[in-house]
Amino acid sequence: MQLDSPNLSYIKELADGDTEFEASLITILKKELPKEKEAFIESVRLKNYQNSAEHVHKIKHKISILGLEKSYDFAIAFEEELKNDDPKQYETFLSILQNMEEFLKTI
Repeated sequence: MQLDSPNLSYIKELADGDTEFEASLITILKKELPKEKEAFIESVRLKNYQNSAEHVHKIKHKISILGLEKSYDFAIAFEEELKNDDPKQYETFLSILQNMEEFLKTI
């Protein structure tokens, strides 16, 4: 899957010029994403795919906030696959998370 590029368009739209709100959203993303990523990785390691699907569900909202439309669509499908005990797209989802983390480090 070709990864799309994260951006702040949606955050800027939500903030509507309120730079404090914008900074607050970014801070939340930077704080929560690494923790959610680790919890997701651990649940897959334990082969608890139902729990993994719940983590993907939470993370996909952050994917959307960062303007990753293709990745969001992928996350929806991957969440369903995990509910059916199918983790084969795990590496692709990790790539999406890595893409997001790298972007957040630059802002």
